[in-house]
Amino acid sequence: MSASDIPAQPANPTRNVSRKLLILIVLVALADLLLFGREPGLNFFLFVNAIAAGVLLCSRKPQSLPKATGLPALAFVLSAPLLETTSWMGIALSLLGITCVSLAATGLFPRRLVRLPVVLFRFLLDLPLRPFRRATYGRLRHSRRPTPETIWHHLRGWIMPLSFTAGFVALFAMANPLIDKVLRSFDLAYFLQFLDAWRIGFWLIVAAFVSVLLRPRLKRLARRRPDQASDAVKPESAFFGHAALLRSLFVFNALFAMQSLLDLTYLWGGVNLPDGISHAEYAHRGAYPLMVTALLAAAFVLAAMRRDGPGNRSALVRGLVHLWIAQNILLCFSSILRLDLYVESYSLTELRVAAGIWMGLVAMGLFLILLRILLQRSNEWLVALSLATLVVTLYAIALVDIPAFIARFNVAHSSEVAGEGMPLDIDYLSTLGPSAIPALDTYLASLPAEAERAAPASKVRSALVVDEWQRSRDWRSWTFRAARLDRYLRDHTTLAR
Repeated sequence: MSASDIPAQPANPTRNVSRKLLILIVLVALADLLLFGREPGLNFFLFVNAIAAGVLLCSRKPQSLPKATGLPALAFVLSAPLLETTSWMGIALSLLGITCVSLAATGLFPRRLVRLPVVLFRFLLDLPLRPFRRATYGRLRHSRRPTPETIWHHLRGWIMPLSFTAGFVALFAMANPLIDKVLRSFDLAYFLQFLDAWRIGFWLIVAAFVSVLLRPRLKRLARRRPDQASDAVKPESAFFGHAALLRSLFVFNALFAMQSLLDLTYLWGGVNLPDGISHAEYAHRGAYPLMVTALLAAAFVLAAMRRDGPGNRSALVRGLVHLWIAQNILLCFSSILRLDLYVESYSLTELRVAAGIWMGLVAMGLFLILLRILLQRSNEWLVALSLATLVVTLYAIALVDIPAFIARFNVAHSSEVAGEGMPLDIDYLSTLGPSAIPALDTYLASLPAEAERAAPASKVRSALVVDEWQRSRDWRSWTFRAARLDRYLRDHTTLAR
């Protein structure tokens, strides 16, 4: 276990615990103000950054200037997509940001960035074990049980201050009508609403979530025994040895070359397919199974090219692996082209956008595997770069209005606007939400007034406008995307028919 796994003990534990408890109470109260019973929006962004500030304030020792400025900036940047709109991708990036801030503030952040995925994985593994950790029960067992004497000892120190405060308030109310009016305006029902069971449950969930970040822990790594750390050469496996790898790679390369040749002929070359098979059917049937093929190939390559394995020591095996990875990357691009041809024939959907992004990520992962082999890097390096690629991709997607993009694409490629292709699926556009309104306006503007499809499109637009105007106008639910759409609707109030 590395030294970074054990955080340094604070100089004054009692003071540090009191500060953490105070910040925990403040953050729970802030969550009640911003989140409880509110639609998501600006409130998520503010609360995430408030947690980051609270974590830094609970640090055991003062942070250096680069850390004190860099960590809040990291939380701000990774939570910025929540300002655009609240999405699961934005929430995931925000959780990554405040987790990194928490690990860095407590000295658990790794010195080498390639170790970050492992540290994050150990942090996640420790979460289910926290309630069952032996140290937790030990603290509860050794804590002093409250007795009537200890309770009276703590209460009697408050008797005199509270009694005199109540007397002074009563006298001030008698002497000052403004204070008397304020006291009489207190509504007991307002305070009783905080005793709601759902609200108390919300407080407990927030308190548990924040306490994990204020006091992060990593799952301990199992120590390797001396006999396990010996450099003795293990016998080669008969099922995954040098001969088995060579035969597998020869067969796999030949099989993938046949598939690549067919794709180059019919998909990239545009040669006419046999009767009964259209290019759309050829594209659709192969897009998703080929992705599974590429993932299985990536797993095989990682197992074959492990360090000190038979594949890593053979130049012939390495050459065959390089050729096979190149064919798999070509396979990914063929899958993307298949998806593109299918979209041209049957329009774009959210699932097809997700599939295209996933295919690009798989192709990038295969390229990183090839780099890992060529540069002789570790699997930690590969996982770290793959995670960075995923984070960058999610960040870009979180800032893009995917429903609006799909609506614009389908309108622009519909037979009513482009003069070819399929008619616009108005029912599907209605499921994309108010973001589809600008594209619907473009569609309506391109149709003649007496067109048969104008009436249903106008009806869908009106329903989406109603949904948008019924959205919460509370400042805590504000987002850039909703504000842009509201401004658009104010400027285009007369477009609906």
